[in-house]
Amino acid sequence: MQWCTKPLSAIAAQMMFSSRLLFICGVSVLLISCATLPISYMQSKNYSQRIKFLVMHYTAIDYQKSVKALVEEGGLSSHYLIPERHDPSYTDGDLKVIQLVAESGRAWHAGNSHWQGREDLNDQSIGIEIVNVPECMRDNAGTATQKRENDAGRLCIFPDYDPKQIELLIKLSKDILKRNPDISPTAIVGHSDIAPTRKNDPGPRFPWYQLYQAGIGAWYDNNTLQKYWQMFNDRPVSVGLMQSALRVYGYGITETAVNDGATVDTLSAFQMHFMPWSVNGQLDSKTAGALFALIEKYMPERIGSLLARYEAEKLPLAAPITLGFYQVNEVFPNIERSTREWVNDRTVFKSYAGEGEIIIDNLNALSADVYINGEKLNIDSPLQAYQRYSYSLARRTKNGENTLKVDNILPEGSSIKVMIPYPKLQQGSEKNNTKLAAKFAKVDELINNDVANGFPGAVLLVLKDGKVIKRSAYGYARKYADGGLPLDTPVKMQTDTLFDIASNTKMFATNFALMKLVSEGKIDVTKPISNYLPEYQGQGRESRLVRDLLTHTAGYSPQVRFFTKDNELGPRFFSQNKKQTEHLLLTRVPFVVGRQTKAVYSDTDYMLLGLLIERVTHNSLDHYVEQEIYHPLNLHNTLFNPLRKGFTPTQFAATEIYGTTRGGTVDFDNVRTYVLQGEVHDEKAFHSLDGIAGHAGLFSTVDELAVLAQTLLNGGGYGQHKLFERDVLEKFVKPEEGDGSFGLGWRRADHGQQKWHFGPYASPYAYGHTGWTGTVTVIDPAYDLAIILLTNARHSEIVEQEEGKGPEFSGKLFETGKYGSVISLIYEAILDNK
Repeated sequence: MQWCTKPLSAIAAQMMFSSRLLFICGVSVLLISCATLPISYMQSKNYSQRIKFLVMHYTAIDYQKSVKALVEEGGLSSHYLIPERHDPSYTDGDLKVIQLVAESGRAWHAGNSHWQGREDLNDQSIGIEIVNVPECMRDNAGTATQKRENDAGRLCIFPDYDPKQIELLIKLSKDILKRNPDISPTAIVGHSDIAPTRKNDPGPRFPWYQLYQAGIGAWYDNNTLQKYWQMFNDRPVSVGLMQSALRVYGYGITETAVNDGATVDTLSAFQMHFMPWSVNGQLDSKTAGALFALIEKYMPERIGSLLARYEAEKLPLAAPITLGFYQVNEVFPNIERSTREWVNDRTVFKSYAGEGEIIIDNLNALSADVYINGEKLNIDSPLQAYQRYSYSLARRTKNGENTLKVDNILPEGSSIKVMIPYPKLQQGSEKNNTKLAAKFAKVDELINNDVANGFPGAVLLVLKDGKVIKRSAYGYARKYADGGLPLDTPVKMQTDTLFDIASNTKMFATNFALMKLVSEGKIDVTKPISNYLPEYQGQGRESRLVRDLLTHTAGYSPQVRFFTKDNELGPRFFSQNKKQTEHLLLTRVPFVVGRQTKAVYSDTDYMLLGLLIERVTHNSLDHYVEQEIYHPLNLHNTLFNPLRKGFTPTQFAATEIYGTTRGGTVDFDNVRTYVLQGEVHDEKAFHSLDGIAGHAGLFSTVDELAVLAQTLLNGGGYGQHKLFERDVLEKFVKPEEGDGSFGLGWRRADHGQQKWHFGPYASPYAYGHTGWTGTVTVIDPAYDLAIILLTNARHSEIVEQEEGKGPEFSGKLFETGKYGSVISLIYEAILDNK
């Protein structure tokens, strides 16, 4: 093998001596014969160079084995071979490029291949083999037919390339490009680019960007990538369009609109070339952005049609599901009829005794019989065509489920439309309030005693059977000045004081939005998260479902403290910028346990759900819930970032006295040190997500939370507005297998597992949530009951607890701040005094 150390010309001469001798003899005969022909030369304008492509390979075997395969054995060859210094089988002291086939010759390196519309690239390319040996293996789980390079049963560990190899490669490539001017930047490719289902060389460690910097090959501009990345984050590229764009760039992929194995292989090849830090074979916004950026840069004439198709595909293909209005909103006789006669033209609705209204839009009937709880209504006869009628149901309704039956609509073939609104909250009568005051005396005594002994303040509201039966304020909204000194005159708590409801945001913002979107068919909680957030890829993210976030079984830790450099994941996870935090959430935050290993209550889950809602609705979370949920219910004090929307600090219950310093013991960049009032306390929400997050940030009052609680007790609507379907609500609040204290997001009483929250008397069907600032909600459909207790327990000094339990806000040491006792006394007031 001593010839391998000689200069290129000597090596070529020695290798090809015999064949060249025959070649020269043949040429001599040809020249003699040509000399007798009258041939002159005239240069045509219509020609090009034969060589169109430069293809990079790794050998996958060491130097000696490479020589044997490429030189001595039949079947494979390449134009050049570049050894590496650390290969024991390469014994020459100096690293040299070895030419195996003249550039004018045809080497057998590409095989069955395709690039930019051309097949069989051996005829049109120069191949360079680089000694580099990955370790690849297959598991035993796959079938015998699984032979794809990038299937789940294959694992490859790729080594770095020898820097000296790359120096030689760059020099060689520049020389080749000088001799072959038809090789464009996009025609300098890897074996995996031209044969993605068969090959993965030169692998993700190949320094394509280093070559680009040296003037060899293509690369995208970062600003253009960012433009497309943001565009595709807002609305992902379809699989079909991505396949079309890959083919435009050069890949031999067929558009099927299906994310099949060939697509996974092709995306993997593209990522190995242009995104080697994220090779997963998945279609995400970054991969699509890089591809479109390349096409815009190198094929600007092709980008317009791709973008036109992208815009066309953004249009909705089908009309969205609309929830409509009212809890009953049906045409009678029913259009879709059962063969069981006595199930037609009947339904149920929720109401309360002495309440309710029915609205009849007559289409073309003269008369109809309408029954409520079996009693016939006295309605006009004859009915006027296209007239609306409204009747009170006060004399016929009862608490709970009521029946509606419509019969005998005449003349035959005519119809009417019947609408019944959802119940609205009513205030209890003064007579009943006097009796209730006595019932709730123990509750008032407990909270007032706590206030007298230093607890800051609270507002309590209880609703039962559609009526507010308790609404009281206790203590103070603010007791301390900035700096920590007590106010000379503390600010009294009012029943309309606004509170930072902390993690109750998860339920009354994020869960409400999700239940609405699920009802409208825009979200399926059994689908992977990546269906809605395509960049949510890698490290097992592809297997996580939306419901895993809702049940806190995705595998995340309780929180990542993005707001400080001194966080558990290190400075690279520091972010006080919303976009950066979103990027970390979607692509970097690691799992600490396996999927569905156990439920770990995590803010990260709901931060991701907030992003998911924003992506699906093409709207910020605060705008969506405020415009689509709260404002239709006439709720204008339930909102995010209230100080930016016309509210003043004096309208809010204060939280921590010394900002978020925990009594001066915590410090980080931009830490707040003043009394917090009207600003979300949660540092992740405030600093890292601009005050708007799926886990925290919502402010509200007991009155407006009571409307939302009644909406839940109504099964999804309030008054004329339907927010979500009853069956969707039931799916969200039913117990999870293995841990009945969790629903989809909601916490559940579940036979006393959560007594500290729900007390000992709650039914197994009760659900609700708590919030770090001192808020608790309980919705108990078995008793048609809701309890809302809002406190500012954290507006208190930090004290050392007994028995070495560490420091705690003194407000959390009172029974009012622990929730369960107050909830228990409320149940006793209701259940013991029927």
